[in-house]
Amino acid sequence: MAAPAMESGARVVDLRSDTLTQPSPAMKAAMMAAPLGDDVFGEDPTVIALQEKVAKLLEKEAALFVPTGTMGNLICVFNHCRNRGSEVLLGNLSHIHVWEQGGISQLGGVHPRTLRNLPDGTFSLKELRQLVRGDNPHWPVTSLVCVENTHNMAGGKVLPLAWLDELGSTCRSLGLPVHMDGARLMNAAAALEVPPARLVRDCASVSVCLSKGLGAPVGSVIAGTQDFIRGALRLRKALGGGMRQAGVLAAAGIYALDHVMPALARDHAFVRTIARAVNDLGSKVITVDLEGVQTNILLLECDLKHVRPEQVCERLLEVKKGEIKETGEEVVVRALPMTESTVRLVVHCDITPEDIPLVIKKLDYVIKEFERE
Repeated sequence: MAAPAMESGARVVDLRSDTLTQPSPAMKAAMMAAPLGDDVFGEDPTVIALQEKVAKLLEKEAALFVPTGTMGNLICVFNHCRNRGSEVLLGNLSHIHVWEQGGISQLGGVHPRTLRNLPDGTFSLKELRQLVRGDNPHWPVTSLVCVENTHNMAGGKVLPLAWLDELGSTCRSLGLPVHMDGARLMNAAAALEVPPARLVRDCASVSVCLSKGLGAPVGSVIAGTQDFIRGALRLRKALGGGMRQAGVLAAAGIYALDHVMPALARDHAFVRTIARAVNDLGSKVITVDLEGVQTNILLLECDLKHVRPEQVCERLLEVKKGEIKETGEEVVVRALPMTESTVRLVVHCDITPEDIPLVIKKLDYVIKEFERE
C-alpha cells in the first residue's frame, strides 16, 4: 500500500542536521558590509580578523580559514603525517573514519587504525598504548591520534574533561600529537560551561566548524602553532581551498561566534525537552537514552522487531487526515536515519521555541501509532 501523501500547507520542522541553517538578516548584513581583500595573498582583513579571533578563543598561536570541516581535518592529518605510510589512531565511529570517504588514505597515503569507540565517544587509553607501533620496517609509523568532540555517532556526547586530560598525558608520554575534530566543539564547551580552549589544551591541532550549530553558511577554522599553520596554508592551496575575497564568508563566521555561540545552551535545552517527552511515553518500540542527551543531538533508538529508522523518518514526513483531526496540528518533521537502529534529530539556531511543542506532539502521535501496529 502506498504511503499517504504529505498534506499541503503543513508546518515543516527540519531536524536532519544543524548544517541546514539559513543566515539571519543580521548575519547577511555583516557579510555585505565586510571589508574584503585577496585571501590567497593574505590580504583579506575580515579573514584575518576571523583567524585571529579563533586563535585567541582556542589559545593557539595561529589559525586558518578553510572551506569545509572535511578539508580542515584532511589538512591537519596531512600536516602531522608528512610521510606516506604514516598511521593515525582514531575511533571506529569517528567522522574522519566513517563520513569523510577515507580521504586521509585516498589522498594522503595515511593509514587509519581504529580503536573501538565507547558509548560516551571515548576509547580505551590502554588499547591506545597497545596499538602504537614499534620500530619495524614491516609496519606503518604511528604518527597521530585523532578525537572528535562532540561525538556525532555517539549522539552528540561531550568527551569528559578527565579523559581528555589523561589522553593528553598519555600521548605526551608516547610522543604523539593529538588532533581534535571539533566540528561541534562550541557545543561541547557550552555543555560543560568551560572556555573552548580548555577542551583543546592538549591538542596540537583542532578544526572547528562554523556551519554546524553556529549558523554560518560556509567554513571551518583550523588552529595550531605558527609553524603548523604555515604548513597548513600550503596544504590548503594544494587541496583547492585557497579562496579569494573570502571575507564575505568569514564575516558570517565572526557573527556566528559573537551572536550564535552564546545561545547554544538554548538548543541543548530544547533537545532535553524533546527527550524527556519521548521518555515519558514509556514506549518499548522507540526509546531515548535520557542520561546520554548532552548537546543538540538526540538519537531515537528503534526496536527493530517493530520498526526501522527509515520507517520512522518516512512516517514523520506524512500528515494523515486522522492525525490532523486528533492533534489539531499539521506538522512535518524531517529526521535522519543514523544507524541501522537509530534516528537522529538535531536542534539548531533556526528552530524556534514554538517548534518544540509541535515536534513533541508529532513524535507522540507517531510513536503511539507504531506501538499499536
